[in-house]
Amino acid sequence: MHPRIDNYVFGRMTINGRQFASDLIIYEDGKIEDNWRRFHGHKLLPEDIGTLLESRPDRLIIGTGASGRMTVDQSVITQCRQFGIDMAALPSGDAAKQFNTDVEKGTRVAACFHLTC
Repeated sequence: MHPRIDNYVFGRMTINGRQFASDLIIYEDGKIEDNWRRFHGHKLLPEDIGTLLESRPDRLIIGTGASGRMTVDQSVITQCRQFGIDMAALPSGDAAKQFNTDVEKGTRVAACFHLTC
């Protein structure tokens, strides 16, 4: 069963009843990697999500934080295009809703979430 995001508030996300308090990645196969760290803090680079991109989901949702402060480097957008991955970068609350919508539609969706700022 693919994860469903039950709730998101600043600094916390609940997925299928399990609470997370650190940034995380949800792979399209349902695996969750918590304690996710980026090489440059509030800037997302391809090397931050290399394994995720290599899994080639149909869609990638990027949660940029409660206020959308994490930026997505152009190289991530370029790599998604090269791999044929549809990408959306949204504040984490909106990204969580979009993730659930995509799961309900049966899309092979993956996501990465910055849970604070």
